[in-house]
Amino acid sequence: MHVERVRDAASDAVADYADLTDVALRSAREPERGIYLAESAKVIARALAAGHRPRSVLLEEKWLPGLEPLLAAYDVPVHLADAAQLEAITGYRVHRGALAAFERPELPDPAELLRDARRVVVLEDIVDHTNVGAIFRSVAGLGADAVLVSPRCADPLYRRSVRVSMGTVFQVPWTRLPDWDEAAPLLHEHGFEIAALALADDAVSLRTLAKAPPERLALVFGAEGDGLSRRALSAADRIVTIPMLHEVDSLNVAAAAAVVLYALTDLQPEHGSGG
Repeated sequence: MHVERVRDAASDAVADYADLTDVALRSAREPERGIYLAESAKVIARALAAGHRPRSVLLEEKWLPGLEPLLAAYDVPVHLADAAQLEAITGYRVHRGALAAFERPELPDPAELLRDARRVVVLEDIVDHTNVGAIFRSVAGLGADAVLVSPRCADPLYRRSVRVSMGTVFQVPWTRLPDWDEAAPLLHEHGFEIAALALADDAVSLRTLAKAPPERLALVFGAEGDGLSRRALSAADRIVTIPMLHEVDSLNVAAAAAVVLYALTDLQPEHGSGG
């Protein structure tokens, strides 16, 4: 670790952190560079604990003492900047005062994750990074074994997804699935029943599923607004819906995932509780 102060907000040394407000640009640029960004000291610490390799760090000096012991073993530049410089570099006010660029880990083969899993969450074309991060946090807290995302789903390692997940994207195994013509046979080959969360005349209640869940279950959640594609519904072994009141027919996808996972999870008292 070598510490250096930022002299020029436009320097190439901090180019990984430039213009963070442009979602479309960063979504394309970060995977291209083989990096992702972690925001806040807590999230950076979780990324390091997961064994991810830092490429550089950008932070206010007050956050250095807490991160210094964790970064001491790495030969990486730590750029110190004041709040005004951070805003000039990133394009927004960095409230948590610490950012780090990490090398993207190689994604595992889907078959590798499915081999020992019993319950997985499949995200089809969910484009909101906040929803993706929130679902990962629910998966971590409520006990699914892995998340599999469609080719067009938002990047779980995008900065906002990582932040909303509180770093749980680093502890939950995940990878990308191929399209449904390959994904459905792969899930079935590994013994998974595919349950699609959607509204349909032949849908079964979540209560029914929760009474006798299959040994291996893939829960499929669809895009905001449009819901699941016809191909996803055709691939499903059953369609499941959440019983609701007052003529409300659906929840935000992240809320729906939390409800479904909670209904299917046998939480023991010693696991504690959270809010």
